Amino acid sequence: MKNLACILFLLIGFQSFSQTKTISGVKFPTTAKIGKNNLVLNGGGLREKYWMDLYVAALYLEAKTTDASKVIYGNQEMGIHIKIISSSVTRERFIESVNEGFANASCKASADEKKKFISFFSDPFKNGDIIHLDYTPEKGVKVTKNGVVKGTIPGYDFKKALFSIWFGSKPADETLKKGMLGKG
Repeated sequence: MKNLACILFLLIGFQSFSQTKTISGVKFPTTAKIGKNNLVLNGGGLREKYWMDLYVAALYLEAKTTDASKVIYGNQEMGIHIKIISSSVTRERFIESVNEGFANASCKASADEKKKFISFFSDPFKNGDIIHLDYTPEKGVKVTKNGVVKGTIPGYDFKKALFSIWFGSKPADETLKKGMLGKG
């Protein structure tokens, strides 16, 4: 009986470590370690353009919020995790979207920061790619694609510009913004 209790305890313990939430058909962990902290899944949603499903994104924060300004101007660990769900997302279209996003962002990135960010995506995109944009105050925004660190762009100002692509007054997708803020 003791062995059965131990097995049950272990199964429950492992299950709690592997909690996920399905967002638009994509499973995201309910927590993510970014920097020194375990962050919680704030929300997520689907990015659509011209009636095409492109990617699903999730926002991770220290504490849940529905306030976009707290995401843009917050200076603590946070991350946007993206899964590409369409073969229509090519490197060229991604760069076009990034440039459009930075142009519409309420906070501005320098030309050098934008160029460096885009350079992290020199390899082709494919359906199923996973991109992490993780911010830590002491380091900056670390970009990871399919588990490979592509580089880091230091600075709080770049983080504000990048996150305002999704959370600014002219977001890439209003429905996605609401979803990542837990309003969707």
